[in-house]
Amino acid sequence: MNEYFPRPLEGVKVVELATFIAAPSCGRYLADLGAQVIKVESLSGDPYRGTAINEGRPTGDLENTSFDLDNAGKQDICLNTKSPEGREVLEKLISQCDIFITNVRYKSLIKSGLDYETLKAKYPKLVMGYVTGYGEEGPDKDLPGFDFTAFFARGGISGTLFDKDASPMLSIPGFGDHPVGMYLASGLLAALYRASRTGKGDMVTVSLLHSAIWSVSTMLQAAQYGQPASRYPMSRKDIANPLNGIFKTSDDRWVQFASPAYDAMYARFVTALGLPELAADERFFPQANLQSHLHAFYDILVSTVAGKTLAQWCDIFKAADIPYAVAQTWDELLEDPQAWAAHCFYKYHYPTGAERTMVRPPVLFHDTPLAEPKRGPYQGEQTEQILSGLGYDKEQVDALLATGAAGHPAPRAH
Repeated sequence: MNEYFPRPLEGVKVVELATFIAAPSCGRYLADLGAQVIKVESLSGDPYRGTAINEGRPTGDLENTSFDLDNAGKQDICLNTKSPEGREVLEKLISQCDIFITNVRYKSLIKSGLDYETLKAKYPKLVMGYVTGYGEEGPDKDLPGFDFTAFFARGGISGTLFDKDASPMLSIPGFGDHPVGMYLASGLLAALYRASRTGKGDMVTVSLLHSAIWSVSTMLQAAQYGQPASRYPMSRKDIANPLNGIFKTSDDRWVQFASPAYDAMYARFVTALGLPELAADERFFPQANLQSHLHAFYDILVSTVAGKTLAQWCDIFKAADIPYAVAQTWDELLEDPQAWAAHCFYKYHYPTGAERTMVRPPVLFHDTPLAEPKRGPYQGEQTEQILSGLGYDKEQVDALLATGAAGHPAPRAH
Protein backbone atom coordinates (compact mmCIF):
# COMPACT_ATOMS: atom_id res chain seq x y z
CA MET A 1 0.00 0.00 0.00
CA ASN A 2 1.30 3.45 -0.92
CA GLU A 3 2.12 5.79 1.93
CA TYR A 4 -0.36 8.64 2.28
CA PHE A 5 1.08 12.06 1.53
CA PRO A 6 -1.10 15.03 2.52
CA ARG A 7 -1.53 17.57 -0.23
CA PRO A 8 1.07 20.36 0.15
CA LEU A 9 -1.42 23.10 1.03
CA GLU A 10 -3.91 21.21 3.18
CA GLY A 11 -5.10 23.59 5.90
CA VAL A 12 -4.31 26.72 3.88
CA LYS A 13 -7.28 29.02 3.27
CA VAL A 14 -7.52 31.19 0.16
CA VAL A 15 -10.09 33.84 -0.71
CA GLU A 16 -10.30 34.79 -4.37
CA LEU A 17 -12.04 37.97 -5.52
CA ALA A 18 -11.19 37.80 -9.21
CA THR A 19 -12.66 37.32 -12.66
CA PHE A 20 -11.68 35.82 -16.01
CA ILE A 21 -8.48 33.75 -16.22
CA ALA A 22 -5.12 34.90 -14.83
CA ALA A 23 -5.85 35.29 -11.12
CA PRO A 24 -8.46 32.47 -11.00
CA SER A 25 -6.01 30.08 -12.67
CA CYS A 26 -3.68 30.68 -9.72
CA GLY A 27 -6.52 29.84 -7.33
CA ARG A 28 -7.28 26.65 -9.24
CA TYR A 29 -3.66 25.52 -8.93
CA LEU A 30 -3.67 26.22 -5.17
CA ALA A 31 -6.89 24.20 -4.89
CA ASP A 32 -5.19 21.31 -6.68
CA LEU A 33 -2.45 21.54 -4.06
CA GLY A 34 -5.03 21.02 -1.32
CA ALA A 35 -5.88 24.58 -0.27
CA GLN A 36 -9.46 25.54 0.55
CA VAL A 37 -10.16 28.17 -2.09
CA ILE A 38 -13.32 30.26 -1.74
CA LYS A 39 -14.24 32.20 -4.88
CA VAL A 40 -16.27 35.33 -4.22
CA GLU A 41 -18.56 36.26 -7.10
CA SER A 42 -20.85 39.20 -7.57
CA LEU A 43 -24.57 38.69 -8.02
CA SER A 44 -24.05 39.03 -11.79
CA GLY A 45 -21.32 36.40 -11.71
CA ASP A 46 -17.85 36.12 -13.21
CA PRO A 47 -18.14 37.32 -16.85
CA TYR A 48 -15.96 34.38 -17.86
CA ARG A 49 -18.97 32.15 -17.34
CA GLY A 50 -20.53 33.71 -20.43
CA THR A 51 -17.86 33.38 -23.14
CA ALA A 52 -19.19 30.16 -24.71
CA ILE A 53 -19.71 31.58 -28.20
CA ASN A 54 -16.09 32.78 -28.34
CA GLU A 55 -14.87 29.22 -27.80
CA GLY A 56 -17.56 27.27 -29.64
CA ARG A 57 -18.71 25.33 -26.59
CA PRO A 58 -22.15 24.78 -25.04
CA THR A 59 -23.75 27.71 -23.25
CA GLY A 60 -24.94 27.52 -19.66
CA ASP A 61 -23.29 26.18 -16.53
CA LEU A 62 -23.71 22.42 -16.82
CA GLU A 63 -20.81 21.90 -19.22
CA ASN A 64 -18.61 24.97 -18.89
CA THR A 65 -15.17 23.57 -19.67
CA SER A 66 -13.51 27.01 -19.85
CA PHE A 67 -14.70 28.12 -16.43
CA ASP A 68 -13.91 24.70 -14.95
CA LEU A 69 -10.36 24.82 -16.30
CA ASP A 70 -9.54 27.80 -14.08
CA ASN A 71 -11.89 27.18 -11.17
CA ALA A 72 -11.92 23.43 -10.53
CA GLY A 73 -11.95 22.42 -6.89
CA LYS A 74 -13.05 25.77 -5.46
CA GLN A 75 -16.01 26.69 -3.30
CA ASP A 76 -18.17 29.62 -4.35
CA ILE A 77 -20.05 32.31 -2.47
CA CYS A 78 -22.14 34.95 -4.21
CA LEU A 79 -22.01 38.37 -2.50
CA ASN A 80 -22.99 41.94 -3.15
CA THR A 81 -19.84 43.40 -1.63
CA LYS A 82 -21.14 46.94 -2.19
CA SER A 83 -23.78 46.35 0.44
CA PRO A 84 -22.69 46.72 4.09
CA GLU A 85 -23.82 43.19 4.87
CA GLY A 86 -22.03 41.64 1.89
CA ARG A 87 -18.90 43.64 2.61
CA GLU A 88 -18.97 42.41 6.21
CA VAL A 89 -19.09 38.80 5.01
CA LEU A 90 -16.10 39.41 2.74
CA GLU A 91 -14.19 40.97 5.63
CA LYS A 92 -14.84 37.92 7.78
CA LEU A 93 -13.61 35.65 5.00
CA ILE A 94 -10.40 37.63 4.59
CA SER A 95 -9.82 37.76 8.34
CA GLN A 96 -9.71 33.95 8.42
CA CYS A 97 -7.67 33.31 5.29
CA ASP A 98 -3.94 32.90 4.63
CA ILE A 99 -3.99 34.19 1.05
CA PHE A 100 -6.18 36.79 -0.63
CA ILE A 101 -6.12 36.85 -4.46
CA THR A 102 -7.65 39.62 -6.54
CA ASN A 103 -7.46 41.42 -9.87
CA VAL A 104 -9.84 44.25 -8.99
CA ARG A 105 -8.41 47.61 -10.10
CA TYR A 106 -6.44 49.19 -7.30
CA LYS A 107 -8.51 52.38 -7.14
CA SER A 108 -11.54 50.23 -6.38
CA LEU A 109 -9.60 48.26 -3.78
CA ILE A 110 -8.63 51.47 -2.00
CA LYS A 111 -12.20 52.76 -2.13
CA SER A 112 -13.53 49.56 -0.57
CA GLY A 113 -10.73 49.18 1.98
CA LEU A 114 -9.29 46.09 0.32
CA ASP A 115 -5.93 47.55 -0.66
CA TYR A 116 -2.86 45.90 0.79
CA GLU A 117 -1.88 48.68 3.19
CA THR A 118 -5.33 48.67 4.79
CA LEU A 119 -5.48 44.88 5.03
CA LYS A 120 -1.91 44.59 6.32
CA ALA A 121 -2.68 46.90 9.22
CA LYS A 122 -5.48 44.55 10.31
CA TYR A 123 -4.00 41.20 9.26
CA PRO A 124 -0.20 41.47 9.30
CA LYS A 125 0.31 37.81 8.38
CA LEU A 126 -1.92 38.00 5.29
CA VAL A 127 -0.37 37.19 1.92
CA MET A 128 -2.06 39.05 -0.92
CA GLY A 129 -1.79 38.11 -4.59
CA TYR A 130 -2.53 40.84 -7.10
CA VAL A 131 -2.77 40.52 -10.90
CA THR A 132 -2.58 43.67 -13.01
CA GLY A 133 -2.46 44.43 -16.69
CA TYR A 134 0.44 46.86 -16.66
CA GLY A 135 1.96 46.94 -13.16
CA GLU A 136 1.40 49.03 -10.05
CA GLU A 137 3.20 52.18 -11.17
CA GLY A 138 3.48 54.29 -14.31
CA PRO A 139 1.13 56.27 -16.55
CA ASP A 140 -0.87 53.23 -17.72
CA LYS A 141 -1.17 51.37 -14.41
CA ASP A 142 -4.94 51.87 -14.30
CA LEU A 143 -5.71 50.67 -17.83
CA PRO A 144 -7.90 47.57 -18.13
CA GLY A 145 -5.67 44.58 -18.83
CA PHE A 146 -6.37 41.44 -20.86
CA ASP A 147 -3.89 39.05 -22.39
CA PHE A 148 -4.95 40.12 -25.91
CA THR A 149 -3.83 43.67 -25.15
CA ALA A 150 -1.38 43.82 -22.25
CA PHE A 151 0.35 40.51 -23.02
CA PHE A 152 0.15 39.89 -26.76
CA ALA A 153 0.13 43.42 -28.14
CA ARG A 154 1.83 45.70 -25.59
CA GLY A 155 4.22 42.90 -24.56
CA GLY A 156 5.95 42.65 -27.92
CA ILE A 157 4.42 39.42 -29.22
CA SER A 158 1.75 40.39 -31.77
CA GLY A 159 4.00 42.98 -33.35
CA THR A 160 6.97 40.69 -33.86
CA LEU A 161 6.26 36.96 -33.98
CA PHE A 162 4.90 36.55 -37.48
CA ASP A 163 6.22 36.32 -41.02
CA LYS A 164 6.37 39.94 -42.20
CA ASP A 165 4.65 38.86 -45.45
CA ALA A 166 1.60 37.74 -43.43
CA SER A 167 -0.62 39.10 -40.65
CA PRO A 168 0.06 38.99 -36.88
CA MET A 169 -0.68 35.69 -35.22
CA LEU A 170 -4.20 34.98 -34.01
CA SER A 171 -4.48 35.49 -30.25
CA ILE A 172 -6.30 32.98 -28.07
CA PRO A 173 -7.65 33.45 -24.53
CA GLY A 174 -5.52 32.19 -21.67
CA PHE A 175 -2.24 32.13 -23.61
CA GLY A 176 -0.80 34.93 -21.49
CA ASP A 177 -3.12 34.53 -18.50
CA HIS A 178 -2.06 31.02 -17.52
CA PRO A 179 1.67 31.79 -17.17
CA VAL A 180 0.69 34.80 -15.02
CA GLY A 181 -1.32 32.50 -12.75
CA MET A 182 1.64 30.18 -12.25
CA TYR A 183 4.07 33.06 -11.67
CA LEU A 184 1.69 34.43 -9.05
CA ALA A 185 1.45 31.04 -7.37
CA SER A 186 5.23 30.77 -7.09
CA GLY A 187 5.44 34.18 -5.43
CA LEU A 188 2.52 33.48 -3.11
CA LEU A 189 4.04 30.23 -1.90
CA ALA A 190 7.35 31.97 -1.17
CA ALA A 191 5.53 34.73 0.75
CA LEU A 192 3.41 32.16 2.59
CA TYR A 193 6.54 30.29 3.66
CA ARG A 194 8.09 33.47 5.04
CA ALA A 195 4.84 34.44 6.77
CA SER A 196 4.78 31.04 8.49
CA ARG A 197 8.24 31.73 9.92
CA THR A 198 8.07 35.46 10.66
CA GLY A 199 4.37 36.26 11.03
CA LYS A 200 4.74 38.95 8.34
CA GLY A 201 2.83 38.74 5.08
CA ASP A 202 3.42 40.53 1.80
CA MET A 203 1.73 41.48 -1.45
CA VAL A 204 2.84 39.57 -4.54
CA THR A 205 2.14 41.34 -7.83
CA VAL A 206 2.35 39.89 -11.34
CA SER A 207 1.40 41.83 -14.45
CA LEU A 208 0.51 40.60 -17.92
CA LEU A 209 2.89 43.14 -19.44
CA HIS A 210 5.91 42.05 -17.41
CA SER A 211 5.12 38.38 -18.00
CA ALA A 212 5.09 38.95 -21.77
CA ILE A 213 8.36 40.88 -21.59
CA TRP A 214 9.90 37.99 -19.66
CA SER A 215 8.62 35.60 -22.35
CA VAL A 216 10.34 37.50 -25.19
CA SER A 217 13.33 38.63 -23.13
CA THR A 218 15.98 36.58 -24.96
CA MET A 219 15.34 38.31 -28.28
CA LEU A 220 14.27 41.58 -26.67
CA GLN A 221 17.68 42.00 -25.09
CA ALA A 222 19.35 40.95 -28.35
CA ALA A 223 17.37 43.65 -30.18
CA GLN A 224 19.53 46.29 -28.50
CA TYR A 225 22.40 45.40 -30.85
CA GLY A 226 20.40 46.28 -33.96
CA GLN A 227 21.51 43.27 -35.98
CA PRO A 228 19.30 41.63 -38.65
CA ALA A 229 18.88 38.46 -36.55
CA SER A 230 16.67 40.35 -34.08
CA ARG A 231 14.77 42.61 -36.50
CA TYR A 232 11.38 41.01 -36.02
CA PRO A 233 8.94 40.81 -37.72
CA MET A 234 10.94 39.31 -40.56
CA SER A 235 10.50 36.97 -43.46
CA ARG A 236 11.08 33.36 -42.50
CA LYS A 237 13.71 33.33 -45.26
CA ASP A 238 15.81 35.77 -43.23
CA ILE A 239 15.95 33.89 -39.93
CA ALA A 240 19.62 33.71 -38.93
CA ASN A 241 19.34 29.99 -38.15
CA PRO A 242 17.10 28.15 -40.67
CA LEU A 243 17.61 24.95 -38.68
CA ASN A 244 15.25 26.47 -36.13
CA GLY A 245 12.60 26.88 -38.82
CA ILE A 246 9.37 25.13 -39.73
CA PHE A 247 8.89 23.50 -43.14
CA LYS A 248 6.10 21.86 -45.15
CA THR A 249 6.21 18.20 -46.15
CA SER A 250 4.90 16.63 -49.36
CA ASP A 251 1.58 15.83 -47.64
CA ASP A 252 1.09 19.45 -46.52
CA ARG A 253 2.09 18.97 -42.90
CA TRP A 254 4.52 21.18 -41.02
CA VAL A 255 7.60 19.93 -39.20
CA GLN A 256 9.52 22.11 -36.76
CA PHE A 257 13.31 21.85 -36.48
CA ALA A 258 15.32 22.82 -33.41
CA SER A 259 19.07 23.30 -33.69
CA PRO A 260 19.95 26.42 -31.72
CA ALA A 261 23.65 25.42 -31.76
CA TYR A 262 23.90 25.56 -35.56
CA ASP A 263 27.58 24.78 -35.97
CA ALA A 264 27.45 21.82 -33.59
CA MET A 265 24.43 20.24 -35.33
CA TYR A 266 24.93 21.25 -38.95
CA ALA A 267 26.74 18.20 -40.35
CA ARG A 268 24.41 15.71 -38.66
CA PHE A 269 21.36 17.67 -39.74
CA VAL A 270 22.20 17.96 -43.45
CA THR A 271 23.22 14.29 -43.51
CA ALA A 272 19.84 13.31 -42.08
CA LEU A 273 18.20 15.47 -44.74
CA GLY A 274 19.99 13.41 -47.37
CA LEU A 275 22.38 16.24 -48.27
CA PRO A 276 25.77 15.05 -46.97
CA GLU A 277 27.54 17.01 -49.69
CA LEU A 278 26.51 20.23 -47.95
CA ALA A 279 28.59 19.36 -44.87
CA ALA A 280 31.66 20.80 -46.58
CA ASP A 281 29.88 23.65 -48.37
CA GLU A 282 31.51 26.85 -47.12
CA ARG A 283 28.47 28.93 -48.11
CA PHE A 284 26.45 27.36 -45.33
CA PHE A 285 29.04 26.47 -42.69
CA PRO A 286 30.02 27.84 -40.24
CA GLN A 287 26.96 29.90 -39.36
CA ALA A 288 28.89 33.16 -39.81
CA ASN A 289 29.29 32.30 -43.53
CA LEU A 290 25.62 31.32 -43.82
CA GLN A 291 24.38 34.87 -43.17
CA SER A 292 25.32 35.91 -46.71
CA HIS A 293 23.54 32.88 -48.21
CA LEU A 294 20.39 32.55 -46.11
CA HIS A 295 17.92 32.51 -49.00
CA ALA A 296 19.85 29.87 -50.92
CA PHE A 297 19.98 27.54 -47.92
CA TYR A 298 16.33 28.23 -47.08
CA ASP A 299 15.26 27.29 -50.62
CA ILE A 300 17.24 24.03 -50.38
CA LEU A 301 15.52 23.16 -47.11
CA VAL A 302 12.08 23.96 -48.50
CA SER A 303 12.51 21.78 -51.57
CA THR A 304 14.15 18.95 -49.62
CA VAL A 305 11.49 18.71 -46.92
CA ALA A 306 8.77 18.95 -49.57
CA GLY A 307 10.16 15.79 -51.15
CA LYS A 308 8.96 13.40 -48.44
CA THR A 309 5.89 12.81 -46.32
CA LEU A 310 5.67 13.71 -42.67
CA ALA A 311 5.80 10.05 -41.64
CA GLN A 312 8.96 9.51 -43.68
CA TRP A 313 10.67 12.52 -42.08
CA CYS A 314 9.65 11.41 -38.61
CA ASP A 315 11.31 8.04 -39.14
CA ILE A 316 14.47 9.71 -40.48
CA PHE A 317 14.76 12.28 -37.70
CA LYS A 318 14.11 9.74 -34.97
CA ALA A 319 16.80 7.44 -36.32
CA ALA A 320 19.29 10.33 -36.53
CA ASP A 321 18.30 11.73 -33.10
CA ILE A 322 17.50 15.09 -34.69
CA PRO A 323 15.41 17.49 -32.57
CA TYR A 324 12.10 17.98 -34.34
CA ALA A 325 8.36 18.02 -33.67
CA VAL A 326 5.23 17.75 -35.74
CA ALA A 327 3.15 20.96 -35.73
CA GLN A 328 0.03 19.39 -34.28
CA THR A 329 -3.52 20.60 -34.49
CA TRP A 330 -5.57 20.78 -31.30
CA ASP A 331 -7.52 17.68 -32.34
CA GLU A 332 -4.24 15.77 -32.60
CA LEU A 333 -2.95 17.13 -29.32
CA LEU A 334 -6.05 15.89 -27.51
CA GLU A 335 -5.12 12.36 -28.63
CA ASP A 336 -1.34 12.67 -28.19
CA PRO A 337 -0.18 9.49 -26.38
CA GLN A 338 2.84 11.27 -24.88
CA ALA A 339 0.65 14.05 -23.44
CA TRP A 340 -1.62 11.42 -21.88
CA ALA A 341 1.32 9.44 -20.51
CA ALA A 342 2.73 12.65 -19.03
CA HIS A 343 -0.59 13.26 -17.18
CA CYS A 344 -1.33 16.48 -19.07
CA PHE A 345 -4.99 15.50 -19.43
CA TYR A 346 -7.82 13.82 -17.55
CA LYS A 347 -11.39 12.92 -18.40
CA TYR A 348 -14.37 14.55 -16.74
CA HIS A 349 -18.01 13.46 -16.99
CA TYR A 350 -20.56 16.28 -17.09
CA PRO A 351 -24.21 16.17 -16.03
CA THR A 352 -25.08 16.71 -19.69
CA GLY A 353 -23.81 13.18 -20.33
CA ALA A 354 -20.72 14.42 -22.18
CA GLU A 355 -17.21 13.24 -21.38
CA ARG A 356 -14.61 15.96 -21.96
CA THR A 357 -10.83 16.04 -21.91
CA MET A 358 -9.55 18.56 -19.39
CA VAL A 359 -6.03 19.93 -18.83
CA ARG A 360 -4.10 19.77 -15.56
CA PRO A 361 -1.84 22.59 -14.35
CA PRO A 362 1.70 21.66 -15.47
CA VAL A 363 3.28 20.95 -12.05
CA LEU A 364 3.31 17.35 -10.83
CA PHE A 365 4.65 15.72 -7.67
CA HIS A 366 6.36 12.36 -7.34
CA ASP A 367 4.83 11.17 -4.07
CA THR A 368 1.69 13.30 -3.88
CA PRO A 369 -1.14 11.77 -5.93
CA LEU A 370 -2.67 13.69 -8.83
CA ALA A 371 -5.54 15.95 -7.80
CA GLU A 372 -8.98 14.40 -8.09
CA PRO A 373 -10.83 15.64 -11.20
CA LYS A 374 -13.39 18.25 -10.21
CA ARG A 375 -15.49 20.90 -11.91
CA GLY A 376 -15.66 24.54 -11.02
CA PRO A 377 -18.43 25.60 -8.65
CA TYR A 378 -21.72 26.95 -9.88
CA GLN A 379 -22.31 30.58 -9.02
CA GLY A 380 -22.94 30.83 -5.27
CA GLU A 381 -23.10 27.04 -4.96
CA GLN A 382 -21.67 26.98 -1.42
CA THR A 383 -23.07 30.33 -0.28
CA GLU A 384 -25.12 28.95 2.60
CA GLN A 385 -22.40 26.51 3.66
CA ILE A 386 -19.72 29.21 3.74
CA LEU A 387 -21.95 31.64 5.62
CA SER A 388 -22.73 28.96 8.17
CA GLY A 389 -19.02 28.30 8.57
CA LEU A 390 -18.54 32.00 9.36
CA GLY A 391 -21.03 31.74 12.24
CA TYR A 392 -24.23 32.96 10.57
CA ASP A 393 -27.31 31.08 11.73
CA LYS A 394 -30.14 30.05 9.37
CA GLU A 395 -32.20 33.16 10.09
CA GLN A 396 -29.24 35.42 9.31
CA VAL A 397 -28.42 33.47 6.15
CA ASP A 398 -32.01 33.74 4.96
CA ALA A 399 -31.94 37.48 5.64
CA LEU A 400 -28.74 37.94 3.59
CA LEU A 401 -30.31 36.02 0.72
CA ALA A 402 -33.59 37.91 0.97
CA THR A 403 -31.95 41.35 0.86
CA GLY A 404 -29.60 40.45 -2.00
CA ALA A 405 -26.47 40.84 0.09
CA ALA A 406 -25.78 37.21 -0.79
CA GLY A 407 -27.09 34.93 -3.51
CA HIS A 408 -27.44 31.38 -4.68
CA PRO A 409 -28.76 31.44 -8.25
CA ALA A 410 -29.69 28.17 -9.91
CA PRO A 411 -27.26 26.85 -12.55
CA ARG A 412 -28.22 27.91 -16.05
CA ALA A 413 -29.01 25.03 -18.37
CA HIS A 414 -28.50 27.17 -21.50
